[in-house]
Amino acid sequence: MRFLVLLFVLILSACGKEPLVQTKSYVFGTLVDISIYGETEDKAREVTSHILQDFQRLHHQYHAWQSDSELSKLNQTFAAGKRPVEISPELAQMLMQAQVLSKKSQGLFNPAIGSLIGAWGFQRDEFTPIEINDLAIQKLVQLNPQMSDIVIKGNTAFSKNPAVKLDLGGYAKGYALDLALVELQKKGVKNALVNIGGNIIALGQHGDKPWRVGIQHPRQPKPMATLDLPSGWAIGTSGDYQRYFEKDGKRYCHIIDPRSGYPAQSTQAVTVLIPPSPQAGVLSDVASKPIFLSAPDQRANAAKAMGVEHYLVVDAEGKVMLSASMNQRVHWLAKPATIVMQ
Repeated sequence: MRFLVLLFVLILSACGKEPLVQTKSYVFGTLVDISIYGETEDKAREVTSHILQDFQRLHHQYHAWQSDSELSKLNQTFAAGKRPVEISPELAQMLMQAQVLSKKSQGLFNPAIGSLIGAWGFQRDEFTPIEINDLAIQKLVQLNPQMSDIVIKGNTAFSKNPAVKLDLGGYAKGYALDLALVELQKKGVKNALVNIGGNIIALGQHGDKPWRVGIQHPRQPKPMATLDLPSGWAIGTSGDYQRYFEKDGKRYCHIIDPRSGYPAQSTQAVTVLIPPSPQAGVLSDVASKPIFLSAPDQRANAAKAMGVEHYLVVDAEGKVMLSASMNQRVHWLAKPATIVMQ
């Protein structure tokens, strides 16, 4: 995909001394927005350019269906049953981290189901209705690809199950956030906000106030609430409203349940708020998926298993459920009729 910078804006604060430099681009198939506060325009432009170049590298290197990406070549090797194959140290680290998180989620976060994601038509840039092949889906589920099937030794990897086909779409944006935060700190930036398609990480604050972010309403083109994002914290949302198609009056989203092989139907959106850690960005991307896929009476357990204290769920009927700690942080723009504390 061609690298495209959509907008670069320098905004002066009310006192005219502290600039906010905002850059928008399109990477990972989504809008990327980087805001840097309190730095010169030249420095902000330089740091942002480096971060976006790294994002573009990640996008190309770990693309799930471009044949020349490192990830696609690894998938081809898995399917052919060859063993082992050399991979980059970065990819080895990513896969090991993904294995740990997949185990914590009891397999609900499962980047090994790339074949299922492709079967539903979500490994493409446009999402139009497909003919649903129930038999093919059942066969893919029976092959049971798991992250634990991948054996990593040093910088080599092979799969014990040729059905493993990696798709890091539910992981890579969070990984990119963590890299961006490290780069910002390394370059001496004190205050910034990085937003990759709704996965956001904060550094410092915006003037004398914390960064404030919105939680998207899953059925309306506006936020349903806002919250303050302290330095080092990350927030991520999984929803059924961006990558989906409708067929015979039913919505099919890109979040596939590895147990059934079908898109989740009981949830509209899940937002998680993650405190500072070296993998806060990754967790903001990954941890919402197991909650999204869990049965209503298991969502709290799924959050606990992933180490998530702050979360908000909008179920299929639009009812909002959220943890007590999340309730203390949310500022409703239009308070929902029903809130169930968990």
